[in-house]
Amino acid sequence: MGKRILLSWSGGKDCAWALHLLREQAEYEVVGLLTTVNEKFARVAMHGFREQLLDRQAEAVNLPVWKVPLPWPCSNEEYETRMAAVCARAVKEGLVGIAFGDLFLEDIRAYRVAKLAETGLEPIFPCWQIPTDELARAMIAAGMRAHLTCVDPRQLDRSFAGRLFDEALLADLPAGVDPCGERGEFHTFVSAGPAFVGGGKSRSIDVRVGEIVERDNFVYADLLPVETALSSV
Repeated sequence: MGKRILLSWSGGKDCAWALHLLREQAEYEVVGLLTTVNEKFARVAMHGFREQLLDRQAEAVNLPVWKVPLPWPCSNEEYETRMAAVCARAVKEGLVGIAFGDLFLEDIRAYRVAKLAETGLEPIFPCWQIPTDELARAMIAAGMRAHLTCVDPRQLDRSFAGRLFDEALLADLPAGVDPCGERGEFHTFVSAGPAFVGGGKSRSIDVRVGEIVERDNFVYADLLPVETALSSV
């Protein structure tokens, strides 16, 4: 058994790949997913997909979710207060660290390191500095399936919202857009991949693309479970 840690889980491809990498090594044991949820809209913060789909991801990867409800709007002070509370819980329960799917943004890494230093939890970055063009193709080759749930129209055309993260999408990305969207060009929802194994079985989540909406200067694709026709929020 390795060191017991949480994984910061946005529901996107990078954290799903981090889980895959962590499960391939003996040093750490991921015991839970740490996810911030917009409590007003019941959606995962930033990525914008429904909390119901987060629960299905947790089932598919066979891990519990530590949900951190955030008010909307949420100040940075309130965010840090709520995150400090969950970090205190992690320490109390004997966990030693939190892993993140960050790729190359130094300022974000430095912020996480500084905040965790106050708690005694170890910051872990299993995907750090993997070249993003190589990483994107490795994810696709490994069978990861993801949709773009959020697009920043200032960096990428709104028509990309809802598209599959595949080789065709990579070929269509304009020059200057990171293949993994690490600069915030886009965010994703993962529905299948090498981390989606629970109870010894490969699992996946079937979704369809619903309404495309623009909110707070971002374009969102509302993903729906295929067996349930849910009204858009």
